Amino acid sequence: MARYLINRNNEFDPMNIFNDMGNFGRNFFNGNSTMKTDINETDKGYEVKAELPGFKKDGIHLDYRDDTLRINASHDVAKEDKDEDGRVLRQERSSSNITRSFYLPGVDQDNVKATYDGGILTLTLPKVAEDQKDSHHIEID
Repeated sequence: MARYLINRNNEFDPMNIFNDMGNFGRNFFNGNSTMKTDINETDKGYEVKAELPGFKKDGIHLDYRDDTLRINASHDVAKEDKDEDGRVLRQERSSSNITRSFYLPGVDQDNVKATYDGGILTLTLPKVAEDQKDSHHIEID
């Protein structure tokens, strides 16, 4: 026999039906499954800040090639609720995988820095110095 618990202390919210599914409904319908990102460019480089709440540092992969920064974040979450007798009432699993790519030309790949604190990924991508940009140029005698 299935038991359903209804919280009647809150005002009616049509999205409350999704609360028992790990806020899937709110996240899906509000578009919270995307990586909100700010990119600032200066003469010396780029600063990228990406919101990745709930992700762990080891679940974030960064890659820069072909003038493109790629950020991939993934995680798996398992949740188990038990009653006072230790019986499992609910067991849920979810996973998330978010990927974004940004065209940022002229980055000095050897000096890129990344930090992750409080759910915010911050990258500093300095630009290649002007004298290094044309390093493949060959003079003709």
